Amino acid sequence: MKSPTLFAAVSLACLLSACGGNDPDARQFGPNPTLPDAHRGLLPTLKIASPAGWGDNRPTVPQGFTITPIATDLKIPRQTLVLPNGDILVAEGKGGGDAPTLRPKDLIAGYFKAKGTSSVKGGDQLTLLRDANGDGTYEGRTVFAKNLNAPYGLALVGNQLYVANQDALVRFAYQPGQTAASGPPVEVTKLPSAINHHWTKALTASPDGRLLYVGIGSNSNIGERGMEVEQDRAMIWEIDAQTGASRPYATGIRNPTALTIQPGTGRLWAVVNERDELGPNLVPDYLTSVRQGAFYGWPYAYWGANPDRRVQPFKEDMVGKTIKPDFSLGSHHAPLGVAFSNGAMGANFADGVFIGEHGSWNRGTPVGYRVSFVPFRGGWPSGQPVEFVGGFQADGKTFGRPVGVTVDPRGALLVADDLSNTVWRVTPTRAPAPARVASAR
Repeated sequence: MKSPTLFAAVSLACLLSACGGNDPDARQFGPNPTLPDAHRGLLPTLKIASPAGWGDNRPTVPQGFTITPIATDLKIPRQTLVLPNGDILVAEGKGGGDAPTLRPKDLIAGYFKAKGTSSVKGGDQLTLLRDANGDGTYEGRTVFAKNLNAPYGLALVGNQLYVANQDALVRFAYQPGQTAASGPPVEVTKLPSAINHHWTKALTASPDGRLLYVGIGSNSNIGERGMEVEQDRAMIWEIDAQTGASRPYATGIRNPTALTIQPGTGRLWAVVNERDELGPNLVPDYLTSVRQGAFYGWPYAYWGANPDRRVQPFKEDMVGKTIKPDFSLGSHHAPLGVAFSNGAMGANFADGVFIGEHGSWNRGTPVGYRVSFVPFRGGWPSGQPVEFVGGFQADGKTFGRPVGVTVDPRGALLVADDLSNTVWRVTPTRAPAPARVASAR
């Protein structure tokens, strides 16, 4: 039975949630979003996903495309990786550390956020899916590796498969056609895992495979645990794939949840979850190219030189050093996946990125809960995001929450859904011309 104090707090949160429906729309898309004044209240507005089964329904896709579940009953699928022979690896897990509750509103927010997630226990494993005859049905399913620690990021470099667990970057030897790892993983380097307020460890490899990039989220919203626990966090690490030696590549990035390399340019791109508790329309989550040595503001500033003085002691000089991101995705959309298109999805979606938006929890009007597509031109974002996969919410119910997105060179987009524990596959109704297969990373 809940304590009277918790019951009263939860009741208050419900009341505030009901009063939050008049929040203005937070879709501040593009390179120059409109930023309202910061709004701080006793509690954030809460509007939590109410999980419901898909039943006979499926997510919606544009005309000319079909969506199919290729794997169900998974154990919290997060990210996927297409292997050279067409097999698909799925990272399954649910991480998090021992972050103590600091404030009553943390207890309330945590209680409600948990209600919007799957009740399934994370698998701590990699599952391999195989479509042996190429008909789009993945009849083969095996556990490739088990006893991992909340695996998230995946990258293949030659015959080495790298996995970013919540506490360490590890690697397996890999040969095409393998359905199970041939032995235990080898540790490349440890990753920050104490407290682990943001536990996901995003991963990608440089075009030549020599370097690995790992996204490390902050240990707090805005430094409320003290900056000493943020050592080596809120940044992207650059790691030597052979030796495990690491250094900061870019800093001040609150929670870089997915990383990818842009074909042709070799630029590193990231999607980032920004800070909370400044109102429903602050601060915009973003898509950005990541400049080596750049500082992106957390915790002292956001979206360029906009100071956030909640963190103490405040460092005024860091505000002027803040780099503005390339493209706003809107506040609280919670992007967790990013993948460049390679032409495999047809002409209308040939140049740009697909983004998995997990969805908001702290706005009266929910946002996200979709896979969006940001068009590019000349190597940079060039237009408004458009919904590519939707229908994850209807009539107050939430059927799924997108996380990782992966473009299959054979002509498909894979979407990991960690609420319904499904991997979805989106294909053109008419298959486009085969895309050139990039070297595996």
